[in-house]
Amino acid sequence: MRYIVNSREMNLYDSRTIEEFHMPQAVLMERAAFSFVETLRREKRNTSRTLVVCGSGNNGGDGYAIARILMQAGNTVDVLEAPHTGKASVGNQLQKKIFLAYGGKILTEFPEGKSYTLVIDAVFGVGLSRSVEGEYASLIDRMNAMEGAKAAVDIASGISADNGNVLGTAFRADLTVTFAFEKVGCLLWPGNQYAGKVVVADIGITPDAFGERKPAVAALEDADLSLLAARESHSNKGTFGRLLVIAGSQGMSGAAYLCAKAAYASGCGLVRIFTPEENRAILQTQLPEAVITAYSSKKAEAPQLLEAMSWADTIVCGPGIGTPDTAAGMVRTVIKNAAVPVLLDADALNVIAKDTNLLLLPHTELVVTPHLGEMSRLTGDSVAYLQNHLIEAADEFARQYNVICVLKDEHTATAIPYSQTWLNVSGNAGLATAGSGDVLSGIIGGLMAQGIRVEQAAPLGVYLHGKAGEAAGARRSMRGMTASDIHDGMCEILAGLEQTQSQPGKDGIS
Repeated sequence: MRYIVNSREMNLYDSRTIEEFHMPQAVLMERAAFSFVETLRREKRNTSRTLVVCGSGNNGGDGYAIARILMQAGNTVDVLEAPHTGKASVGNQLQKKIFLAYGGKILTEFPEGKSYTLVIDAVFGVGLSRSVEGEYASLIDRMNAMEGAKAAVDIASGISADNGNVLGTAFRADLTVTFAFEKVGCLLWPGNQYAGKVVVADIGITPDAFGERKPAVAALEDADLSLLAARESHSNKGTFGRLLVIAGSQGMSGAAYLCAKAAYASGCGLVRIFTPEENRAILQTQLPEAVITAYSSKKAEAPQLLEAMSWADTIVCGPGIGTPDTAAGMVRTVIKNAAVPVLLDADALNVIAKDTNLLLLPHTELVVTPHLGEMSRLTGDSVAYLQNHLIEAADEFARQYNVICVLKDEHTATAIPYSQTWLNVSGNAGLATAGSGDVLSGIIGGLMAQGIRVEQAAPLGVYLHGKAGEAAGARRSMRGMTASDIHDGMCEILAGLEQTQSQPGKDGIS
């Protein structure tokens, strides 16, 4: 697990490191500068002719220190001081004084016509909350227009560290060296489009500075796959859980198939599909491993559904069921009567959008997995608003309805009510394909059925789904990827995990 911080958290941890652990601010700046320059070296960036643009805050102070180190290493370095009317920060003034003492020169006018191999942005830091306008906006636009590679100090100027929004205009970096911890704004769209490659540099601010205020957002890593324990040799299909998949309608058997197949790929022991009679022959042919319980598409009898629900350890409801009266009745029956964890996806969410108070009825754990369009119908907020407030929207919905909210986007946010929020960092653009969401629901449902705690199964399922997409993309290509390829990628990922688990002590997974 790795932590991802916003501007308020980063400023707090910075202050605690200085005040409670007695780390001088100047030492942190020096370490930041040396880490930045070392990253440039490792990334093989041409620093022979470098322009560093420095603001008046501590980010600019880092810039002056970076310029001095590059200059002392024999590079030709120009420093441009960004326009400002207020007083520069104490750390900024100190680093500027050191830079000048070593013979550095500071430009007062933009270097028109000069050519640089590298342009370094040290104008604003993570604390920026206002729109970039006027002289600052003009400066950043001119920096973007320059030839040469671009690198940002901590975060690209003009990007909100809290949500990735562009605050008026923003620097477009090829490389961002961010300090201590990843910033939310470097990962979320559109900020990630301005960050380029992101490298996290250690400067001496450690988790010791968290105190009782841990970051609200974290991301899973490969080591966290240890949540998937090795399978016991003395076991049977019942050992690994029974999942009921309520999915499919006439002409939409694929949703049921993809969801159920993904659940099996995740390790679920037995999957039962509750689907219209028209889908029986198709699904029995496509997925003979599944148990089929078919109902009349004109009316799903409640006793039949309740019997299937009583059989299950976990229920997935919604993929491809449509939104007619029959589907709406099934969703209400599930919500009102389920005694096991439930995942609601796709058409189930469209049914609920007509009366979100239904989400307040269950007496069991509930997971919802909306994409932005479904979330817009659930909340009434525009897709644009949700995309620009991804984490906040997921958190608010999770708390309001006491559900685990998996809000799907490029970096999916999984919000646990009044607890950790997970931002997914796995995956690729190939996952944007029909049926991908059905596969995700099957993976999460399968993990839940196996007894993994719901608050772990949801973010872990999202992470595995992304890793499966990466494996499929490497084998198949992102352009040609289908939902079935994601299933195959899942099998590859878990095969690799099992090999690692057979080698005790390797990579922290044993």
